Amino acid sequence: MARARRIGVDERRARLATRHHLAPGAKAAGPVDVADSMVGLHGTDAASVYLAAAERMAAGERAAIERALYEERRLLRILGMRRTMFVVPIDLAAVIQAACGRKLALQQRRVTVGFLEDCGIGGPDPASWLREVEEAAVRALAELGEATAAELSSVEPRLAEQIRIARGKAYEGSQSVGSRVLLLLGAEGRVVRTRPRGSWISTQYRWARVDTWVDGGIEELPTETAQVELVRRWLAAFGPGTVADLKWWTGWTVREVRTALDKLGAVEVDLDGTPGVVLSEDLEPVEPSGGPWVALLPALDPTVMGWAGRDWYLGGHGPTLFDRNGNAGPTVWLDGRIAGGWAQRAGGEVVFRLLEDVGAESTVAVEAAAARIESWIGASRVTPRFRTPLERELSA
Repeated sequence: MARARRIGVDERRARLATRHHLAPGAKAAGPVDVADSMVGLHGTDAASVYLAAAERMAAGERAAIERALYEERRLLRILGMRRTMFVVPIDLAAVIQAACGRKLALQQRRVTVGFLEDCGIGGPDPASWLREVEEAAVRALAELGEATAAELSSVEPRLAEQIRIARGKAYEGSQSVGSRVLLLLGAEGRVVRTRPRGSWISTQYRWARVDTWVDGGIEELPTETAQVELVRRWLAAFGPGTVADLKWWTGWTVREVRTALDKLGAVEVDLDGTPGVVLSEDLEPVEPSGGPWVALLPALDPTVMGWAGRDWYLGGHGPTLFDRNGNAGPTVWLDGRIAGGWAQRAGGEVVFRLLEDVGAESTVAVEAAAARIESWIGASRVTPRFRTPLERELSA
């Protein structure tokens, strides 16, 4: 890849503002456009999907997000990069399943068989036993249409058996066979999470066979083709970035990342002394547009979690706004950088703290943004799955 021009921090922030639909004049028409532009919305926290989409939409109605997920079925929850749950459009689901899901399924199948052997479940051939239970679960879903894990276990009791995971480690615990089976079937693209029991913040999902939830199911793509396409989409949304960024974001090896970049013909650029890459058609300068902007993004937002190298937008705020495992809490953004964090208190009030002096005018804009989110959340209470130091302090 031939070295090209320098792309500095100001330009990277300008690209982020428009491509991530955060600047005032760059809002998306709907949730599918948001999920497509962001190469998926992090779905570990159910509430974050809604908050991330609404902040980027011209009219962030919760009902529009609900329709796209459960009525129009244009968005799917799937396991993808780094074994993380994402909400993505149907065509992107095919790319992620082929580029990440297949490898994940193979890895997790080996792990699951090891758990079964360790617990003495499945007799002399736990791998065959696991396949048999998986097929029983798929047949049960065919009969039930949609079902929770508990409802499936009532039809197929073997799904309720408990296994020990991470034996001997600090995070040792128990997990049902059903949880492992649904993880594997989901990674293989055979089942999908559907509407949860409860409200928009619930994570008690029902499950369905993909071919009954999505007309025609998920298209099967060659793995190498899908990996190239996934890298192309990431560069279009997050570029420029580094090989290290892509390795972390995808969960792949450096070799897999470099192979995809070579096939794309990606171009090397200078990120203030660090080698970066962009698409060959994406070298034109990008100027700031739309004026100053403020955004309050939720925990695990795809912008916050988009790069491994975060200094250019995070500064020194990482220990306050991330947990020890690298999970981001709710953040306050000003003109392409993180300036603070926010949280919701038990009484419903949305509060924030700025970690740097941003001036009176920007502070007023953040106050207005916090009031909007408080009104949007309404009577619901949003607590991130992964608590960060500032979020814990603010929410107390």
